[in-house]
Amino acid sequence: MIRPRILPVLLVATLCFVVLGIATPPSPAGPGSIVNGAQMLEPRSGHTATLLPDRRVLVTGGMRRNQDFYRSAELFDPATGKFSATGEMQIRRVGHAAVLLRSGKVLIAGGWIGHGVTDEAELYDPATGKFTVIGHMLTGRGRPEATLLRDGNALITGGGGDNDGGSSSITSAEIFDTATSKFRETGAMRYARIAHTATLLADGHVLIAGGRGSEVNASAEIYDPKSGTFHDTGRLISARYKHTAGLLPDGRVLIAGGSDDRDWHGTLSSAEIYDPLRGTFSSTSSLPDARFKLPDEAVQLNSGQLLIAGGKSPSGVIRRTNWQVHSSWRRYRRFAPFHERNATR
Repeated sequence: MIRPRILPVLLVATLCFVVLGIATPPSPAGPGSIVNGAQMLEPRSGHTATLLPDRRVLVTGGMRRNQDFYRSAELFDPATGKFSATGEMQIRRVGHAAVLLRSGKVLIAGGWIGHGVTDEAELYDPATGKFTVIGHMLTGRGRPEATLLRDGNALITGGGGDNDGGSSSITSAEIFDTATSKFRETGAMRYARIAHTATLLADGHVLIAGGRGSEVNASAEIYDPKSGTFHDTGRLISARYKHTAGLLPDGRVLIAGGSDDRDWHGTLSSAEIYDPLRGTFSSTSSLPDARFKLPDEAVQLNSGQLLIAGGKSPSGVIRRTNWQVHSSWRRYRRFAPFHERNATR
């Protein structure tokens, strides 16, 4: 799920947890630095982290190891710098989508539930701390992208389908209608994708970029909410998936990192920028480190800069974080990887 998001306080990535100098008591490193934060209640990967209106962060699902999936969820409170338990999801899932709705509730949809995918969806209500099953998506999908549209509905795109245990990517997309709390059809993407990015543009359209279909591809397309259709736009300079994307203050989109068909043997440091006015991608300066398995959404800070944290390279989980401004990259502090600090309870 990609949409403009101001998150100056917290990033929970698949393999790491970073707090940007807001925990109580304040870190001696000072504001704007990256410091170690509290441990989560459970070690987890393949989970989601969603910023709530009250600035707490909801962490849901994921897994401890293969086939050891969680129903549990927890809340990070920046006022205390600690995690606490909240209600459990109705099913165990990993690689699901989570998106904050205008109501303040969080939509949880899809994911893997074992050797296959689920179409089940539920809503989390921060007021009660409970999850409620609301029905089923039109298609089961693992690792879909969920994007909040301007009208308050959510666009769900791609992911792994029912075939081959959820490893086959799909073209279908659907809309979660907040007025009815049901899913309805919309146009299909032109290309099957999983591990792509879906970025809400300033004009309300959605940029779909990269991902894996029958192979890792360089295609990109635009979703038009008014017509409910997808159409081609310019191609990425480098085919990539498991990358990250973020909306820049000027309305362009930064695409960075990821990998090619060789997976961890083909990690990328390259970055490029999509110009929605021209419908083209152009090269920009590369990341200092080749990395993939990045959070699909680069975090936009109050300054408008984009923070990219963690990821993985052939040598292991990356500690460094970087931020981007004016097409140049700067290094932030290193942090302890999740597996070093929270491998066991």
